[in-house]
Amino acid sequence: MKYILFKLLISSLIIALISEVSKKSSFFGSLIASVPIISVLSLIWIYLESKDIEQIKNLSNSIFWMVIPSLMLFISFPLLLNAGLNFWTSLIIAIILTIIFYILTILILFSYGIKL
Repeated sequence: MKYILFKLLISSLIIALISEVSKKSSFFGSLIASVPIISVLSLIWIYLESKDIEQIKNLSNSIFWMVIPSLMLFISFPLLLNAGLNFWTSLIIAIILTIIFYILTILILFSYGIKL
């Protein structure tokens, strides 16, 4: 239980750090946020807990493929805001578009025999 709380604390601190840095500088906030911190932490936690290199390789490979559809959020969100939609509407539409792109990406990968 202590280990889970430790993981939650570290993860929460990183999110809070990104939020606070972003208030001062969009550039530095985006730089920190763009580093695949969650992915790196996940790889570290799995390694520390299981030492299962095969699982880590599989996760790393799957993360690579899932980064592609996640970019839809960062493309569509500012475009929707620029089109005059409010923050929440833009965010919801961008999230829906991203989910659609995740589904399409997974279907395309499966059709080519790529297992995630």
